[in-house]
Amino acid sequence: MPQGKVTSVPDDGLTTRQRRRQAVFAVHTGPGKGKSTAAFGMALRAWSAGWPIGVFQFVKSEKWKVGEEAALKALGAAGPTPVTWHKMGEGWSWIQRAGTERDHAAEAAEGWAQIKRDLAAESFKFYVLDEFTYPMKWGWVDVADVVETLANRPGTQHVVITGRDAHPDLIAAADLVTEMTKVKHPMDAGRKGQQGIEW
Repeated sequence: MPQGKVTSVPDDGLTTRQRRRQAVFAVHTGPGKGKSTAAFGMALRAWSAGWPIGVFQFVKSEKWKVGEEAALKALGAAGPTPVTWHKMGEGWSWIQRAGTERDHAAEAAEGWAQIKRDLAAESFKFYVLDEFTYPMKWGWVDVADVVETLANRPGTQHVVITGRDAHPDLIAAADLVTEMTKVKHPMDAGRKGQQGIEW
């Protein structure tokens, strides 16, 4: 699509302006780095447009201080666009800690229930559901419910979901799907993540 020109115009009876203002549902998936980074880049644009932003992180630990959180919270505090940040659980994507008393499936389900409440109330104009593909992959959140809820969300609420292994039904329902592929990564050469690049 060079110069932002569309490849086809649907016969939907809408004007170009009406079509341009439709809510977007995006999915960032794939094994490469940059899925969340791209979503937070979209959130910066949303902030600049004056849209209230809701971020729901389903994987990253409550104790893990990520740069995007600090930056977006600072922007939200500076006003006039609010940024609300929720961390749903404590680092339960990569390591299932033995002996934990937390019910991570229940926490993920409650996180999704909160998103549904916010969508119904039109609490935000832009939602980042970070690492949300994992609770669906593990069966903690029903994919069909997610697809139906997002298809029927009121108003013009934009949603981006990130994470590997996005379900095919999620991909089919999305307006915008980007798959991040890895060509090279510093970890391939034994270099661990570093502040300012990974967090």
